[in-house]
Amino acid sequence: MSARVTRSTRASRIAAVSGIVLLIVLAAAPWWAGRADMRLMGEMFLYLSLACLWNLLAGYAGLVSVGQQAYVGFGGYVLFALTMFAGVSPLMAIPVTAVAAGLVAIPVAVLIFRLRGSYFAIGTWVIAEVFRLVAAQVSALGGGSGISLPVEVVKSIADGRSAREATLYWVTLGLATLVILATVFILRSRKGLALTAIRDNELAASSLGIDIWRTKFLVYCVTAGLTAAIGAVIFLQKLRVSPDAAFSLNDWTAFVIFIVVIGGIGTLEGPIIGTLVFFALRETLADLGTIYLLILGAVAIFVMLRAPQGIWGLIRSRTGIGLFPISYRVMRSGD
Repeated sequence: MSARVTRSTRASRIAAVSGIVLLIVLAAAPWWAGRADMRLMGEMFLYLSLACLWNLLAGYAGLVSVGQQAYVGFGGYVLFALTMFAGVSPLMAIPVTAVAAGLVAIPVAVLIFRLRGSYFAIGTWVIAEVFRLVAAQVSALGGGSGISLPVEVVKSIADGRSAREATLYWVTLGLATLVILATVFILRSRKGLALTAIRDNELAASSLGIDIWRTKFLVYCVTAGLTAAIGAVIFLQKLRVSPDAAFSLNDWTAFVIFIVVIGGIGTLEGPIIGTLVFFALRETLADLGTIYLLILGAVAIFVMLRAPQGIWGLIRSRTGIGLFPISYRVMRSGD
Protein backbone atom coordinates (compact mmCIF):
# COMPACT_ATOMS: atom_id res chain seq x y z
CA MET A 1 0.00 0.00 0.00
CA SER A 2 1.56 3.32 -1.12
CA ALA A 3 1.49 6.40 1.05
CA ARG A 4 2.40 10.06 0.70
CA VAL A 5 3.15 12.92 3.04
CA THR A 6 0.93 15.94 2.56
CA ARG A 7 -0.65 18.82 4.41
CA SER A 8 -3.85 18.87 2.41
CA THR A 9 -6.73 16.57 3.29
CA ARG A 10 -10.21 16.10 1.90
CA ALA A 11 -11.63 18.10 4.82
CA SER A 12 -9.21 20.98 4.26
CA ARG A 13 -9.98 21.10 0.53
CA ILE A 14 -13.72 21.19 1.21
CA ALA A 15 -13.14 23.86 3.86
CA ALA A 16 -11.09 25.95 1.40
CA VAL A 17 -13.82 25.89 -1.26
CA SER A 18 -16.51 26.60 1.35
CA GLY A 19 -14.42 29.45 2.76
CA ILE A 20 -14.07 31.10 -0.66
CA VAL A 21 -17.82 30.85 -1.27
CA LEU A 22 -18.55 32.22 2.21
CA LEU A 23 -16.11 35.09 1.65
CA ILE A 24 -17.88 36.04 -1.60
CA VAL A 25 -21.27 35.95 0.15
CA LEU A 26 -20.00 38.05 3.05
CA ALA A 27 -18.35 40.55 0.70
CA ALA A 28 -21.78 41.08 -0.91
CA ALA A 29 -23.41 41.83 2.46
CA PRO A 30 -24.00 45.55 1.72
CA TRP A 31 -26.51 44.41 -0.93
CA TRP A 32 -28.39 41.84 1.18
CA ALA A 33 -27.88 42.71 4.87
CA GLY A 34 -29.26 45.55 6.96
CA ARG A 35 -27.16 48.13 8.76
CA ALA A 36 -27.51 46.43 12.15
CA ASP A 37 -26.51 43.06 10.67
CA MET A 38 -23.45 44.59 9.01
CA ARG A 39 -22.37 46.26 12.25
CA LEU A 40 -22.75 42.98 14.12
CA MET A 41 -20.80 41.02 11.49
CA GLY A 42 -18.11 43.70 11.42
CA GLU A 43 -17.73 43.42 15.18
CA MET A 44 -17.51 39.64 14.88
CA PHE A 45 -14.74 39.96 12.27
CA LEU A 46 -12.77 42.27 14.56
CA TYR A 47 -13.08 39.97 17.58
CA LEU A 48 -12.19 36.98 15.41
CA SER A 49 -9.04 38.82 14.29
CA LEU A 50 -8.06 39.67 17.88
CA ALA A 51 -8.72 36.06 18.95
CA CYS A 52 -6.59 34.62 16.13
CA LEU A 53 -3.70 36.89 17.06
CA TRP A 54 -3.94 36.16 20.78
CA ASN A 55 -4.12 32.45 19.95
CA LEU A 56 -0.95 32.74 17.85
CA LEU A 57 0.75 34.55 20.71
CA ALA A 58 -0.37 32.32 23.60
CA GLY A 59 -1.39 29.07 21.92
CA TYR A 60 1.74 28.69 19.79
CA ALA A 61 4.44 31.00 21.14
CA GLY A 62 3.51 30.38 24.78
CA LEU A 63 3.31 34.13 25.52
CA VAL A 64 0.20 34.43 27.69
CA SER A 65 -0.48 38.16 27.50
CA VAL A 66 -3.22 39.97 29.41
CA GLY A 67 -2.14 43.31 28.02
CA GLN A 68 -3.02 43.21 24.32
CA GLN A 69 -5.39 46.11 24.97
CA ALA A 70 -2.22 48.22 24.95
CA TYR A 71 -1.95 47.82 21.18
CA VAL A 72 -5.70 48.09 20.56
CA GLY A 73 -5.69 51.47 22.29
CA PHE A 74 -2.39 52.47 20.68
CA GLY A 75 -3.87 51.78 17.27
CA GLY A 76 -6.93 53.89 17.99
CA TYR A 77 -4.95 56.86 19.26
CA VAL A 78 -2.36 56.76 16.47
CA LEU A 79 -5.10 56.67 13.83
CA PHE A 80 -6.81 59.70 15.41
CA ALA A 81 -3.49 61.56 15.61
CA LEU A 82 -2.58 60.80 11.99
CA THR A 83 -5.96 61.81 10.60
CA MET A 84 -6.43 64.93 12.74
CA PHE A 85 -2.92 66.40 12.81
CA ALA A 86 -1.06 64.91 9.84
CA GLY A 87 -3.93 64.96 7.35
CA VAL A 88 -3.57 61.25 6.54
CA SER A 89 -6.59 59.51 5.05
CA PRO A 90 -8.26 57.24 7.66
CA LEU A 91 -7.89 54.14 5.47
CA MET A 92 -4.25 54.92 4.69
CA ALA A 93 -3.59 55.50 8.40
CA ILE A 94 -4.46 51.88 9.26
CA PRO A 95 -1.28 50.25 7.79
CA VAL A 96 0.83 53.14 9.12
CA THR A 97 -0.59 52.41 12.56
CA ALA A 98 0.38 48.75 12.23
CA VAL A 99 3.97 49.66 11.36
CA ALA A 100 4.18 52.13 14.24
CA ALA A 101 2.92 49.54 16.71
CA GLY A 102 5.38 46.95 15.43
CA LEU A 103 8.23 49.40 16.05
CA VAL A 104 6.95 50.29 19.53
CA ALA A 105 6.68 46.57 20.33
CA ILE A 106 10.43 46.12 19.85
CA PRO A 107 11.60 47.90 23.04
CA VAL A 108 8.53 46.62 24.91
CA ALA A 109 9.43 43.03 24.00
CA VAL A 110 13.07 43.52 24.99
CA LEU A 111 11.83 44.69 28.40
CA ILE A 112 9.10 42.17 29.22
CA PHE A 113 10.85 39.14 27.69
CA ARG A 114 13.00 39.19 30.78
CA LEU A 115 9.93 37.91 32.65
CA ARG A 116 8.57 34.36 32.67
CA GLY A 117 5.20 32.73 33.27
CA SER A 118 2.76 34.67 35.44
CA TYR A 119 5.28 37.50 35.78
CA PHE A 120 5.20 37.95 32.00
CA ALA A 121 1.38 38.12 32.05
CA ILE A 122 1.44 40.72 34.83
CA GLY A 123 4.13 42.64 32.97
CA THR A 124 1.99 42.91 29.84
CA TRP A 125 -0.89 44.27 31.93
CA VAL A 126 1.43 46.84 33.53
CA ILE A 127 2.62 47.95 30.08
CA ALA A 128 -1.01 48.40 29.00
CA GLU A 129 -1.68 50.54 32.07
CA VAL A 130 1.36 52.68 31.22
CA PHE A 131 -0.03 53.17 27.71
CA ARG A 132 -3.40 54.19 29.18
CA LEU A 133 -1.86 56.68 31.60
CA VAL A 134 0.27 58.22 28.86
CA ALA A 135 -2.77 58.56 26.57
CA ALA A 136 -4.69 60.28 29.36
CA GLN A 137 -1.97 62.94 29.55
CA VAL A 138 -2.10 63.88 25.86
CA SER A 139 -4.32 66.96 25.97
CA ALA A 140 -4.30 67.34 22.17
CA LEU A 141 -6.25 64.07 21.99
CA GLY A 142 -8.72 64.95 24.72
CA GLY A 143 -6.74 63.84 27.77
CA GLY A 144 -8.71 61.64 30.15
CA SER A 145 -12.10 62.38 28.58
CA GLY A 146 -11.11 61.40 25.04
CA ILE A 147 -11.94 62.98 21.70
CA SER A 148 -14.27 62.49 18.73
CA LEU A 149 -13.19 62.28 15.12
CA PRO A 150 -13.88 65.54 13.22
CA VAL A 151 -16.74 65.51 10.73
CA GLU A 152 -14.48 66.28 7.77
CA VAL A 153 -12.31 63.26 8.58
CA VAL A 154 -15.38 61.02 8.80
CA LYS A 155 -16.68 62.30 5.45
CA SER A 156 -13.30 61.59 3.83
CA ILE A 157 -13.86 57.83 4.27
CA ALA A 158 -16.59 57.78 1.61
CA ASP A 159 -19.47 59.88 0.32
CA GLY A 160 -22.68 59.21 2.22
CA ARG A 161 -23.48 57.20 5.33
CA SER A 162 -24.30 53.98 3.49
CA ALA A 163 -21.05 54.10 1.53
CA ARG A 164 -19.06 54.71 4.72
CA GLU A 165 -20.72 51.80 6.50
CA ALA A 166 -20.10 49.51 3.53
CA THR A 167 -16.46 50.63 3.30
CA LEU A 168 -15.80 50.03 6.99
CA TYR A 169 -17.55 46.65 6.77
CA TRP A 170 -15.27 45.62 3.89
CA VAL A 171 -12.27 46.80 5.88
CA THR A 172 -13.23 44.58 8.84
CA LEU A 173 -13.84 41.61 6.54
CA GLY A 174 -10.54 42.19 4.74
CA LEU A 175 -8.67 42.54 8.02
CA ALA A 176 -10.09 39.26 9.36
CA THR A 177 -9.18 37.51 6.10
CA LEU A 178 -5.67 38.99 6.22
CA VAL A 179 -5.14 37.87 9.83
CA ILE A 180 -6.30 34.31 9.13
CA LEU A 181 -4.19 34.01 5.97
CA ALA A 182 -1.16 35.54 7.71
CA THR A 183 -1.54 33.07 10.56
CA VAL A 184 -1.76 30.16 8.13
CA PHE A 185 1.30 31.44 6.26
CA ILE A 186 3.31 31.78 9.49
CA LEU A 187 2.35 28.33 10.73
CA ARG A 188 3.20 26.73 7.39
CA SER A 189 6.64 28.38 7.30
CA ARG A 190 9.83 27.33 9.08
CA LYS A 191 8.92 29.76 11.86
CA GLY A 192 5.64 27.89 12.22
CA LEU A 193 7.45 24.60 12.65
CA ALA A 194 9.62 26.29 15.27
CA LEU A 195 6.54 27.63 17.05
CA THR A 196 4.92 24.20 17.07
CA ALA A 197 8.09 22.68 18.51
CA ILE A 198 8.27 25.41 21.16
CA ARG A 199 4.63 24.85 22.07
CA ASP A 200 5.09 21.10 22.41
CA ASN A 201 8.38 21.18 24.34
CA GLU A 202 10.43 24.34 24.73
CA LEU A 203 13.48 22.53 26.15
CA ALA A 204 13.53 20.00 23.31
CA ALA A 205 13.09 22.78 20.76
CA SER A 206 16.07 24.63 22.22
CA SER A 207 18.21 21.49 22.09
CA LEU A 208 17.40 21.16 18.38
CA GLY A 209 18.88 24.59 17.69
CA ILE A 210 15.70 26.67 17.53
CA ASP A 211 16.27 30.28 18.59
CA ILE A 212 13.35 30.51 21.03
CA TRP A 213 13.83 34.17 21.99
CA ARG A 214 14.06 35.36 18.40
CA THR A 215 11.02 33.31 17.31
CA LYS A 216 8.87 34.62 20.15
CA PHE A 217 10.13 38.15 19.56
CA LEU A 218 9.07 38.03 15.90
CA VAL A 219 5.60 36.71 16.77
CA TYR A 220 5.14 39.34 19.47
CA CYS A 221 6.00 42.22 17.13
CA VAL A 222 3.83 40.90 14.28
CA THR A 223 0.82 40.37 16.55
CA ALA A 224 1.34 43.83 18.08
CA GLY A 225 1.26 45.49 14.66
CA LEU A 226 -1.84 43.63 13.47
CA THR A 227 -3.60 44.16 16.82
CA ALA A 228 -2.99 47.91 16.48
CA ALA A 229 -4.47 47.86 12.98
CA ILE A 230 -7.57 46.18 14.40
CA GLY A 231 -7.71 48.79 17.17
CA ALA A 232 -7.52 51.55 14.56
CA VAL A 233 -10.52 50.09 12.72
CA ILE A 234 -12.46 49.60 15.97
CA PHE A 235 -12.23 53.26 16.91
CA LEU A 236 -12.65 54.44 13.33
CA GLN A 237 -16.05 52.73 13.53
CA LYS A 238 -16.82 54.22 16.94
CA LEU A 239 -15.69 57.72 15.81
CA ARG A 240 -14.50 58.43 19.35
CA VAL A 241 -11.58 57.31 21.49
CA SER A 242 -10.90 57.65 25.23
CA PRO A 243 -8.31 56.04 27.53
CA ASP A 244 -10.80 53.87 29.41
CA ALA A 245 -12.47 52.57 26.24
CA ALA A 246 -9.26 52.17 24.25
CA PHE A 247 -7.33 50.28 26.93
CA SER A 248 -10.22 48.24 28.38
CA LEU A 249 -9.02 44.94 29.80
CA ASN A 250 -12.53 43.49 29.65
CA ASP A 251 -13.38 44.39 26.07
CA TRP A 252 -10.11 43.71 24.29
CA THR A 253 -8.42 40.96 26.31
CA ALA A 254 -10.79 39.16 28.72
CA PHE A 255 -13.45 38.49 26.09
CA VAL A 256 -10.77 37.50 23.56
CA ILE A 257 -9.25 35.01 26.01
CA PHE A 258 -12.74 33.60 26.63
CA ILE A 259 -13.24 33.13 22.87
CA VAL A 260 -9.93 31.31 22.42
CA VAL A 261 -10.26 29.12 25.52
CA ILE A 262 -13.76 27.85 24.76
CA GLY A 263 -13.02 27.45 21.05
CA GLY A 264 -9.70 25.67 21.44
CA ILE A 265 -6.35 27.25 22.16
CA GLY A 266 -3.51 26.23 19.87
CA THR A 267 -5.80 25.57 16.90
CA LEU A 268 -6.78 27.79 13.98
CA GLU A 269 -10.36 26.59 14.06
CA GLY A 270 -10.75 27.35 17.78
CA PRO A 271 -11.05 31.17 17.52
CA ILE A 272 -13.68 30.79 14.78
CA ILE A 273 -15.81 28.44 16.89
CA GLY A 274 -15.24 30.55 19.99
CA THR A 275 -16.29 33.77 18.23
CA LEU A 276 -19.54 32.19 17.05
CA VAL A 277 -20.30 30.85 20.55
CA PHE A 278 -19.41 34.15 22.25
CA PHE A 279 -21.63 36.26 20.01
CA ALA A 280 -24.47 33.74 20.22
CA LEU A 281 -24.33 33.98 24.01
CA ARG A 282 -23.96 37.77 23.95
CA GLU A 283 -26.87 38.38 21.62
CA THR A 284 -29.07 35.99 23.60
CA LEU A 285 -28.15 36.97 27.15
CA ALA A 286 -26.90 40.58 26.97
CA ASP A 287 -30.21 41.94 28.34
CA LEU A 288 -29.60 40.09 31.62
CA GLY A 289 -26.96 42.60 32.76
CA THR A 290 -24.33 41.29 35.14
CA ILE A 291 -25.92 37.83 35.06
CA TYR A 292 -24.71 37.62 31.47
CA LEU A 293 -21.09 37.89 32.65
CA LEU A 294 -21.69 35.23 35.30
CA ILE A 295 -23.08 32.90 32.63
CA LEU A 296 -20.02 33.53 30.44
CA GLY A 297 -17.79 32.59 33.38
CA ALA A 298 -19.83 29.46 34.06
CA VAL A 299 -19.61 28.42 30.39
CA ALA A 300 -15.83 28.94 30.41
CA ILE A 301 -15.41 26.84 33.58
CA PHE A 302 -17.66 24.08 32.21
CA VAL A 303 -15.75 23.90 28.91
CA MET A 304 -12.37 23.90 30.66
CA LEU A 305 -13.48 21.04 32.93
CA ARG A 306 -15.20 18.93 30.28
CA ALA A 307 -13.00 19.79 27.28
CA PRO A 308 -9.64 21.28 28.37
CA GLN A 309 -8.60 21.65 24.71
CA GLY A 310 -11.77 23.59 23.88
CA ILE A 311 -14.71 22.73 21.67
CA TRP A 312 -12.64 22.25 18.53
CA GLY A 313 -10.00 20.32 20.44
CA LEU A 314 -12.71 17.89 21.55
CA ILE A 315 -14.01 17.55 17.99
CA ARG A 316 -10.51 17.03 16.59
CA SER A 317 -9.62 14.39 19.19
CA ARG A 318 -12.70 12.36 18.26
CA THR A 319 -12.69 12.81 14.49
CA GLY A 320 -9.12 13.79 13.54
CA ILE A 321 -10.49 16.49 11.25
CA GLY A 322 -8.43 19.58 10.47
CA LEU A 323 -9.88 22.40 8.36
CA PHE A 324 -6.56 24.18 7.75
CA PRO A 325 -3.63 22.46 5.97
CA ILE A 326 -1.00 23.18 8.60
CA SER A 327 0.39 19.88 9.87
CA TYR A 328 1.98 17.17 7.77
CA ARG A 329 0.01 13.93 7.49
CA VAL A 330 0.78 10.51 6.07
CA MET A 331 -2.04 9.70 3.66
CA ARG A 332 -2.82 6.48 1.83
CA SER A 333 -3.17 6.76 -1.94
CA GLY A 334 -6.70 7.72 -2.87
CA ASP A 335 -7.45 9.65 0.35
